[in-house]
Amino acid sequence: MDHDCYTGRVPRLAPFRALRFDPAVAGPLDLLTAPPYDVISGPNRERLRERSPYNIVHVDLADDPGEDVDERYRRAAATLHAWRHEGVLALDDTPSYYGYELRFPWAGGSRTLRGVLGALELEPFGGGVLPHEQTMEGPIADRLRLLRATGTQLSPIYGVVAGPSAALADALDAVTREPPLAAVHDEEEVDHRVWALPPDVDVGALLRELPVLIADGHHRYATALAYRDERRRRDGPGPWDAVMFLIVDAAHENVPVLPYHRVQVAGQPPDGGLSRRALGDVLAELDDAALRYGSVTRADGRVLYRLHDLTGDPPTVRALHDQILDRTAPGDDLRFTHDARDADRAVRDGTALAAYLLPPTTPDRIRGVVERGERLPRKSTFFWPKPRTGLVMMPVV
Repeated sequence: MDHDCYTGRVPRLAPFRALRFDPAVAGPLDLLTAPPYDVISGPNRERLRERSPYNIVHVDLADDPGEDVDERYRRAAATLHAWRHEGVLALDDTPSYYGYELRFPWAGGSRTLRGVLGALELEPFGGGVLPHEQTMEGPIADRLRLLRATGTQLSPIYGVVAGPSAALADALDAVTREPPLAAVHDEEEVDHRVWALPPDVDVGALLRELPVLIADGHHRYATALAYRDERRRRDGPGPWDAVMFLIVDAAHENVPVLPYHRVQVAGQPPDGGLSRRALGDVLAELDDAALRYGSVTRADGRVLYRLHDLTGDPPTVRALHDQILDRTAPGDDLRFTHDARDADRAVRDGTALAAYLLPPTTPDRIRGVVERGERLPRKSTFFWPKPRTGLVMMPVV
C-alpha cells in the first residue's frame, strides 16, 4: 500500500439500518458475538462455536480442517441467509446512527469509552480516512471472498477523530442514560452497549470536518474498497459505497493504545542496555515519549531483562524498526503479541531468540506519523477494547 498523504477531504457519515440478532429467537447476546476475526486463536474459535449454533464465528470464521476453500465461503453465506430467513437476525425498521459504549477494567478500576456507529462513505486511503499500518494481501483476499459471499459487514472498523465535538458528546451523554437496544458482557470483562440515536441528531454534520484515523480494521477497510470497486463496475452506485465505522472522539474519550510486543525467532538478537531484575521492572519503566523499550534474552541459561533508549520521535515502535529491527530481524523473523507475558515465555522456553517490549502510545502520536505521509510497521498498535463482531452488522447488497 502506498504512503498517501492527507488531502483534506473528509468522507460523509450516514445512518444505516442495522442487522442485529433477535435474542427472543437466538438466545442471549453474550453467546452470539465474538472478538474481531484476527485476534481469535484456534482454541478460542472452537469455544465460541460451542457457545451457540448462532455464534457469529460460524459465519466469520467458517473454515474447517480439510474443507474446500470455496465451500467455506458458500457455507458462510448459506448460514447467514438461513439466520435471516428464520428470524435469528432482523433489520432495524429505520436507518439510525448508533451510540456504542464500552466499559472495561483498567488500573484496578473501570473506564468507559464511547463512540458512534455510522456508514462511512468509502474513499481511497490518505484522504479523510487515515491509515497508520501496512496491510497484507492474504487477509484482504480472505475478507473479500467472505464479503462477496455474504454481502454483509459483520463488524465495524474502529476509528478515532481528533475532535472535539461537544454536540456529539452531549448526544451520547443523553442516549446512554436510556436502556440500551443491545448489551453484551464479553470474555475480557468488557461491557458493550448499543443505542439508536434520536433521528434529530445529525452525526454526519457534527463530524463533517474531522478526518478519521483507522485504529483497528485496516484490512477490512481495504476489503470494502475492493468490493465497492467491483460492484460499481457491475452495478453502479449502491450500499457498497459505504463501510460500517465506529468513530470515537479522542478529545473527549481517553483512548487506550496498547502495544504489540515483538518476538524474534531468527536473526540477530539485541545487545547493550541497562540491566533489570524482572519482567515487571522493565514494564514499569517503558516510556513512549522517551523512546524507551525493553528486551528479554537468554544467555548461559539465564533470562536477561534490559532497558534500551532510541533517538528521534515517538512512537517507539516506529523508531525501533527504523533503527534496529528492519535490519536485524527482517521479514518473517518476528512474531507479535499484545501480552508481555507471552513474549517473555517464548524466550524462556527457547522458541524465541529475544522479545522486544514496547510502551503504550497515543492517537496523537500515530496521527503525527500519518500526517507526515508515513506508516507504522504492521502490528504496531493494539487499540483495546475492540467493538464486538456480530453485535451490529450492515448489509451492503
